[in-house]
Amino acid sequence: MTDSETRVGVDIGGTFTDVVAVRDGEVTVTKTPSTPANPERGVLNGLEASESAAGYGPADVAFFSHGTTVATNAVLEGTWADTALVTTEGFRDALEIGRQDRPDIYDFTAEKAEPVVPRDRRFTVPERLDERGNVLRELDEDAVREVAADIAATDVNAVAVCLLFAFENPNHEHRVTEILREELPEASVSQSSTVLPEIREYERSVTTSLNAALKPVMDSYVGNLEREVRDRGVDAAVKLMQSNGGLIDADAARERPVNTLLSGPAGGVQGATHVAGRAGYDDLITMDMGGTSCDVSLVQDGEPVVSTDVAVGDYTVGVPMIDVHTVGSGGGSVAWVDAGGALRVGPRSAGADPGPICYGRGGERPTTTDAHLMLGRIDPEGFLPEDRDVGVEDVRAAFADLGDELGMGPEEAAQGVLDVANANMARALRVVSVERGHDPREFALVAFGGAGPLHAPTLAAELDVPTVLVPRTAGALSALGLLISDVGYDYSQSMVRPFEAVDPATVATAFAELRAEGDSELAGENVRPERREFERVADLRYAGQSFEVSVPVPEGEIDAEALAAVEERFHDRHEARYGHADPTEAVELVTLRLHARGVVDSPSTAAVGTDGSVADAVAERREVRFGEEHYDASIYDRDLLPAGGEFDGPAVVEGPESTVVLRPGQSAEVAPDGTLVVDTGVER
Repeated sequence: MTDSETRVGVDIGGTFTDVVAVRDGEVTVTKTPSTPANPERGVLNGLEASESAAGYGPADVAFFSHGTTVATNAVLEGTWADTALVTTEGFRDALEIGRQDRPDIYDFTAEKAEPVVPRDRRFTVPERLDERGNVLRELDEDAVREVAADIAATDVNAVAVCLLFAFENPNHEHRVTEILREELPEASVSQSSTVLPEIREYERSVTTSLNAALKPVMDSYVGNLEREVRDRGVDAAVKLMQSNGGLIDADAARERPVNTLLSGPAGGVQGATHVAGRAGYDDLITMDMGGTSCDVSLVQDGEPVVSTDVAVGDYTVGVPMIDVHTVGSGGGSVAWVDAGGALRVGPRSAGADPGPICYGRGGERPTTTDAHLMLGRIDPEGFLPEDRDVGVEDVRAAFADLGDELGMGPEEAAQGVLDVANANMARALRVVSVERGHDPREFALVAFGGAGPLHAPTLAAELDVPTVLVPRTAGALSALGLLISDVGYDYSQSMVRPFEAVDPATVATAFAELRAEGDSELAGENVRPERREFERVADLRYAGQSFEVSVPVPEGEIDAEALAAVEERFHDRHEARYGHADPTEAVELVTLRLHARGVVDSPSTAAVGTDGSVADAVAERREVRFGEEHYDASIYDRDLLPAGGEFDGPAVVEGPESTVVLRPGQSAEVAPDGTLVVDTGVER
């Protein structure tokens, strides 16, 4: 692929669908309203707008990638397909029993989430393996066929198969799947030995059940999307972003939809990592604030932190995901007063329709975006729609009503909205940093999304983060991340053993089998052998612990020396994460993991010119409020800021799809690629 070919990334958000096109180094960003009822229509609308803005045709597209929230929304809203579960006799209720923890530790009336599969659609079959996968009771195939007949009577079209210890020996599970496919040819079947071959019965059952429930949903969406894109004339393969930050083809996304639950946020983290790396920053806190939510994550040594213990809605999903923490605080978050008279912001959002009041689409309740406009951070003349009967006075009236409820003036109410929203996001940033043993002062904050740069300099100062990076395409960075991400697949195999009893040959064989799977899938994605990379990891724990620490496995032959190095790394990592380690304690091997990567050439982008001066970029001066004070602030046109240009706050930098707000005492410099590097005034 050459730079003269067009690459297109499409990310669907709660408010806007973002499209980034790169051709001959030029980056073109377009934003169109999302269409939640028909998300593929939003993609096509975005493509049409992008083609017009960037001057390319459908046949010019050589690379097409997509970040989707279809699976996420189905989980959050419970709109998945009716599903049945087949499990080992005696374990029908494992999915419902779950874990002993309560949703709210201080609420004794709190109820756990409803199981993905209700009890009347959970079926059992006689069979049993021991913890090493040895057969204690042979599978009763006649009973499986009887179960298939019972499932047929329920009219479900998706089935999950999760047998005890199938991760050690999948033969029974494979046979159950074969029989179900024979007896129920119209149903889609997901088996745990493919979806998540790991220990922990509850997490394996939840993940496999969700995958089964989401397959019909994702199959319909991806099928419609591919057909619509093809009809438009785009011949490039459709690739989708996974939760782990890697791209997969459309067929793989259909088969493993549970791997796409954090598709959109993962693209943003990948884009942030790429842009920050070019600026020389490898340790980051990423902050993606859109219209409905704010997603935060951590990047260390240039690699996003990946976890297998991430909750999506009410369910903990065991597949590898970029560790993203989400709060319901976005530009469209609605301000309201609770029963106790306290000001609240979110989680309800005005979304794309009707949107904030200043969108002019019928919004009536004040939002975070309206508060920024009220305080001068957003230009009313440039933001309010010319063709709609909405003006600044409508926004002021809404905040006057809110202020009356709170006993304060309109501007105080608007400032209060921003303070509450910032407090919500500051807590999220502490979750991924301070609460996990990381000092925010050692990280840079990368702000993106349409609303992220409005808040980031204030949040960074509060958390003592010295630097904020705002990419040139901040308002559509998730879409840009789709263009620079590699193809990626994750494989795992649980084998719980005392580490001292682990045979190097057994580990080597297991990794070889995982690598063969990875080679096959990457070959199916047309990744050349020299572009394939494989990373091996082992999950270890001290005997008796209920959690593990992931440790890289050295490259090369796996022998006794290599395993000794893995154990030593485990102690070091345990010490770093938890503050203690004991090399004399017995260690257990829990799970082997392999990440297969197909390296993609990142498109080059044109640098920002050095012509002109910072003074030339001043569009106007405007009164902007910070706290209790009003300031006469410079308003900069971001497109006119030259590379190397420096300026001080208070200031507002207005770009095509995002706005940056610098507080008094802060300063900024324009990097060669257009990234705005903000010095928050915090001492390093």
